[in-house]
Amino acid sequence: MDKPAPTPAHQGQIERTVDLDHHDSVRDHVHQRVSSEVERLQRRIETLRLTRAPHVGFMISSYERMIDQKKGFLQNWDLIDRGMN
Repeated sequence: MDKPAPTPAHQGQIERTVDLDHHDSVRDHVHQRVSSEVERLQRRIETLRLTRAPHVGFMISSYERMIDQKKGFLQNWDLIDRGMN
């Protein structure tokens, strides 16, 4: 009996192949992944600024801390993007 094909955990995302034996490939993959997470959080903040929901300030503050942590990670590993300030 054939097994059904596994469905991707995050539909709509492009799967990137990473060559673990190639340092630059891993660094590029990590940089792309964390950078896209930062961009997504920044878009969420902009959306939240336009809403009148309770606790918006707390949510924005939390997202800003997450962004700072991710940018710190990129900087500590020398992966920071010049356009990401």
